[in-house]
Amino acid sequence: MCTKAVITISYMAERVVGHGSFEVVFQAKCLETVETVAIKKVLQDKRYKNRELQTMRLLDHPNVVFFKHCFFSKTESDELYLNLALEYVPETVHRVIKHFNKLNQRMPLIYVKLYAHQVWC
Repeated sequence: MCTKAVITISYMAERVVGHGSFEVVFQAKCLETVETVAIKKVLQDKRYKNRELQTMRLLDHPNVVFFKHCFFSKTESDELYLNLALEYVPETVHRVIKHFNKLNQRMPLIYVKLYAHQVWC
């Protein structure tokens, strides 16, 4: 007989770092390891088939954030959310572009090449 050990992992959300139509992304700390992670909280709308968890479990590429853990949560109004704990990447291409726009400068060509290389590899 095989038994699976149940491991409790707790997260403390620190701040919102992004959002979309069906999700909010938080920067969070794992309370057991003190590791910084991203928690993507995705509404599980019954009208749509959400394959994100299935896809994240299959992805294994250095240019894609690493999937660590998942759990479900409910709101007081009984809405179901899938929470994906992912590798935290502190910088985004969007923020880099905004930074250079704010300075009224073009993004250095080396940055453009580095980001393009990561997209195509």
